[in-house]
Amino acid sequence: MFDLSKPLSSLYLIYGDEDLLRFEALDALRQAANAQQFSMREAFYVDNKTDWSEILSAVESQGLFSDKKLLEIHIPTGKPGITGGNALIDLVGKLNDDTTVVIFLPKMDKTQTKSKWFATLAKAAQVFEAKAVLANDLPHWIKNRLSQYHLNIEEDALLLFAERVEGNLMAAKQEIEKLALLHDKGATVSLADAQNAVANVARFDVFQLSNAWLSGDVARVVRLIDALQAEGEEPILLLWSVSEDIRTLLRLHAALRQGQSIMQVRNPLRLWGDKQTLAPQALKRIGVRRLMNALQTCALADQQIKGVASGKAWETVRSLLLELAGKSRIQAA
Repeated sequence: MFDLSKPLSSLYLIYGDEDLLRFEALDALRQAANAQQFSMREAFYVDNKTDWSEILSAVESQGLFSDKKLLEIHIPTGKPGITGGNALIDLVGKLNDDTTVVIFLPKMDKTQTKSKWFATLAKAAQVFEAKAVLANDLPHWIKNRLSQYHLNIEEDALLLFAERVEGNLMAAKQEIEKLALLHDKGATVSLADAQNAVANVARFDVFQLSNAWLSGDVARVVRLIDALQAEGEEPILLLWSVSEDIRTLLRLHAALRQGQSIMQVRNPLRLWGDKQTLAPQALKRIGVRRLMNALQTCALADQQIKGVASGKAWETVRSLLLELAGKSRIQAA
C-alpha cells in the first residue's frame, strides 16, 4: 500500500488481480485527500466514447483559489485504446502540484503492462499492484486483519477460516468484520467460534487445481476437484487445463534433453509464477511414460464428455488428477 503519511504525489497507479485490495487502496487515497484538505474530487469512467481532451483539460485546470483536486481515471477494461494510450502519455507531462491523479485499472496481462502508455505511467507514478492472496498466504493475511480489530485466533480456527474463504477475499473481509462484532477486543477466536460464525464461501478455479496436482498436494487436489464439481463446473474446461499442462511438461522434457535451461524455455512454455518451480518438480516426479499414458486418459475423458465412450468424465478426470498428484502408476486408457 502507499505511504500516505506524506503529502500526496501527483500521480498514482492502481491495478491488479484482487478487487478488494484495489478498492481499499483507492479508498485510502480518498481518505488521505480529505485529511490533506483536497476540496474537490472528479472522476472519469473510460469507455469507447470517452473524450480524452476533456480528461487532459481536467488535469491541467485549477480552481480559483488553487484548491487541491483528486482526479480519478477509471479504465474498467484496462484498454484505453490508441487515442487513450497517447493521452495517458501526454497526461504525465501535464501533472501539477494542485492535482493528484489516480489511474484505476483492473487485472492487467503481460501485453498490457508492456505497453508504452502503461510503462510511462508506471515510471512516473506511485504504483500499487493488488496481487492475489494465494492459499499459502491467506492464513497470515487473515491473522493480520484480525489483529487490526485487536483479535487473536487459535491455529486450528485460522486454518478452518482460511479453508472456508479461500479465493474470496471480499467475503473473508466480511467474515473478519463479523467476528469483530461478536467478540470483545483482546479476545481469541476459537475453533468453535470459527465453525459457528465463518460461512463457507470459498471459490476455486481450474488454475488453482493445476498448481495443486503439479505440486503433488493430493489432499488439496481432492478438496478442489470436489468443490469444482459441487459448484457445477463443466469438466471440459478442467480437462483442457490438465491436457495443456501435461503437454507443457512433455515439451519441457524435450527442451531439457536438448540442453536448454528452465529460463530459456520459461516464456515459450508459459512457465510463469509458481509453474517455473512446480513444472520441473512434477516432470521429475511423474516421468515421461506416465505423462504419455495420462494424455491417453485425457482422450478417454474427452470421448466420455462427447458421449462416444462409456463412463463418467468427472470420475475419469478425478482419478487421473489423483494419480498425477501422487505416486501411483497411471494406466494407459
